[in-house]
Amino acid sequence: MKELKHLNKYFKKYWLKLFFGIIITIVARLFQLIMPSYVNNSITVVEQYIKAEIEKSTAQELLLEYILIIVGAALLSGFFTFLMRQLIINISRYIEYDLKNEIFDHYQKLSLNFYKKNRTGDLMNRISEDVNEVRMYAGPAIMYGIQTLTLFACLIPLMFIKAPTLAAYTLLPLPFLSVLIYQISKVIHKRSTIVQQYLSTLSTFTQEIFSGVSVIKAYALEPQTNEDLEKLAIEGKEKSVSLAKVNAWFFPLMILLIGISNILVIYIGGKQYLAGEIEVGLIAEFILYVNMLTWPVAIVGWLTSIVQRAAASQERINEFLNQESEIKNMPTHEHTVKGKIEFKDVDFTYQDTNINALKHLSFTINEGETTAIIGKTGSGKSTILDLVARLYDTTSGEILIDDEPIKNIDLTSLRESIGAVPQDAFLFSDSIKNNIKFGKEDATDQEIMDIAKDAVVHENIMGFSKKYDTVLGERGITLSGGQKQRVSIARALIKKPQIYLFDDCLSAVDTETEEEILNNLKKASKNRTTLIVSHRVSSAKNADKILVLDDGRLIQEGTHDELNTREGYYKELYSKQLSEKES
Repeated sequence: MKELKHLNKYFKKYWLKLFFGIIITIVARLFQLIMPSYVNNSITVVEQYIKAEIEKSTAQELLLEYILIIVGAALLSGFFTFLMRQLIINISRYIEYDLKNEIFDHYQKLSLNFYKKNRTGDLMNRISEDVNEVRMYAGPAIMYGIQTLTLFACLIPLMFIKAPTLAAYTLLPLPFLSVLIYQISKVIHKRSTIVQQYLSTLSTFTQEIFSGVSVIKAYALEPQTNEDLEKLAIEGKEKSVSLAKVNAWFFPLMILLIGISNILVIYIGGKQYLAGEIEVGLIAEFILYVNMLTWPVAIVGWLTSIVQRAAASQERINEFLNQESEIKNMPTHEHTVKGKIEFKDVDFTYQDTNINALKHLSFTINEGETTAIIGKTGSGKSTILDLVARLYDTTSGEILIDDEPIKNIDLTSLRESIGAVPQDAFLFSDSIKNNIKFGKEDATDQEIMDIAKDAVVHENIMGFSKKYDTVLGERGITLSGGQKQRVSIARALIKKPQIYLFDDCLSAVDTETEEEILNNLKKASKNRTTLIVSHRVSSAKNADKILVLDDGRLIQEGTHDELNTREGYYKELYSKQLSEKES
């Protein structure tokens, strides 16, 4: 139960509704207890009339009175049961809503390392399937638990008061039923956990397959994919069948033992009636009592199973909730970002791969400067942009923004001042207009069109049947690589931040389009700090400063003209790309 203590804050939040829900649950059960006594009274009246102990008119009046009481108690019990479900089950839905939001908010706070270590399918399963298991504890388990306790507390003493011997025989099979169901529930819990883990695996597999469907088709991997899915499906079927086999014992055992209780009531009660110890109506009353106890007794094991599954699910949820982000937001004071960036002897190593991406890197970019970063693949270019956006923290060394340590600046304020265009452009399954507005929510249609023209994607968009209202497929699959990059550029430009981070975002466009975009970027980024990562010298030559990296180290620094007069990597790259362009 210690894992479920996490929900106590939500129970405190909704304590008033929960309190009234519990009171109403008790009241509903008490009204239910009225009915068996009046069924007994009604049978006794009929018996007395048959024996001519009361007149027909009196018997009819009494029967009508008892029937009205039974119907009234049933209606009141049903009404309060309705209110009970409205309160307690609704509370469980509120808690489910709050818990999902808590998990989602926490997911967003965790660093990129967390997402590298965990699969999307597992993350989704914990926020959906696991939260649903916890909801069953927060609602149905509490509701049925209160019902069970109320019936046990009221009904069993009442049965022993009315007929001790008959009560003892009647209740004899019920402990066996509870123990059997408890044992079955333990097995169900183990096998349910296995099925749940399998669902995470299946979710991850299908998510990856659908995301990479273009690669699967390109390599004609459909038969292999179907075979892999078939293996997973067979494995899932075996796990589910194993669970179903145990579940199959649940209700037959319950019906068997409750049937034995009913037989004992009739047999023992019949003997006592023949001996003149009890009235025949009491037998009927006890049969009703047994059937009223059927579900509560059976539910003891079921409730235990719910609590076990909820605890297991909450443990999985807590595993992620207890993970703290490696990026701590601890601003020392308010700071408006202007755009000066300085790296001081920065080292950075990726935790997941242990790759030392940057080594003793130092440079300064002044406010409003455009800086290009050139280097071979794996030289650490993209890592610099990630560190400026503080997606990671340095392993050693220090990064300063406007001469202020980056860790002292509010994380939200820092990222709001940055417009980033990643190398792998990510677009959402929404309209093109909304994807661009992601950079500025209140942007007008005219602003969106103007920015799209700057990103040289307006003509492409106008060629679509629904133009800017065209809804993109998952991850922007509707668009070509170059179109995705340009929409992503438009999204950054419309934000008008103090710092632009362009990570090789023109790799999928032709040189003419690239030139046009770069000219527009130069106008848009005037007086704004801009970092451009590229493999092309054409993207870098007009920058105020060029940084050349090799294996995480800064090997050259200067303007295009300066670097082109020195022997080294930049001059070689420029000569090579120039000759390729001419040929």
